[in-house]
Amino acid sequence: MAFTTRRETTADIGVIGGSGLYDIEGMADVHELRVTTPFGRPSDVIVFGTIGSRRVAFLSRHGRGHRFSPTTINYRANIYALKSVGVRQVVSIGAVGSMQESIKPGDIVLPDQFLDLTKHRTGSFFDSDLVAHVGLGMPVCPRLGPVLEKAARGVDARVHRGGSYLCIEGPQFSTKGESLLYRSWGVSVIGMTNMPEAKLAREAELCYAAVSMVTDYDCWHESETAVSVDTILSVLRQNVALAKRLLREVVPNLEPPSVCACPQALQGAIITDPRMIGAAARRRLRVLLEKYLPAHTRKV
Repeated sequence: MAFTTRRETTADIGVIGGSGLYDIEGMADVHELRVTTPFGRPSDVIVFGTIGSRRVAFLSRHGRGHRFSPTTINYRANIYALKSVGVRQVVSIGAVGSMQESIKPGDIVLPDQFLDLTKHRTGSFFDSDLVAHVGLGMPVCPRLGPVLEKAARGVDARVHRGGSYLCIEGPQFSTKGESLLYRSWGVSVIGMTNMPEAKLAREAELCYAAVSMVTDYDCWHESETAVSVDTILSVLRQNVALAKRLLREVVPNLEPPSVCACPQALQGAIITDPRMIGAAARRRLRVLLEKYLPAHTRKV
């Protein structure tokens, strides 16, 4: 990437890079912005750039150099930071294991459902002073799936549209007993990072879609080597190159949100009486709630 002194610090499209994806090649007008949020620092700086005519904000989920484990990632800060710089739609890249024979290492899966088995993560922006219940029946933006599928086929990827992503806490991989149990549930892939990321994106009214890059068969497969870092890394390098081609293909074709319900996810979801929401909560959640909580509404 060629860096520039240009300081345009807004973008409509956000990309969250997972394991091995710490930058996007081919971006122009590149510069970095260090962001702080009411929820702490995100995993890394936000890297702004242009692909075609579209502005992109890129954030490395684990931080450059892979500094944060799946549990210690500050998911709230990551989503809040992207929202604060104008992002309205997020493409999330991540490495996963396959739970189905037909989904092979090197394939791309575009899941449309998530199962959350994490245990130690804060999963909501609304954990104190304000209660909001967003709908999560369809956690992936219906607009993004077809565009991502077309782009994946455009770079000659083997792509599977739909399916369930099972998110475990990690950082350990599954036991074989766990892997066989999860497989019996009919899930498509297993990973460690899309939850609570997808939940928080919905609370932030962002269009969200995951691109799951398959590296292995977890440990359920009888005729394949059990999952290990060595086996993952060899496939991961190929997947990262594929992900970069995919992003260069898809970004110019991502139109701004217009027909989906994602940008109105909080409408009717806030349960707390606005008069009871204090100044501190308003400041902390301003980027999320400014269109729902008029400035003149005061605490009683």
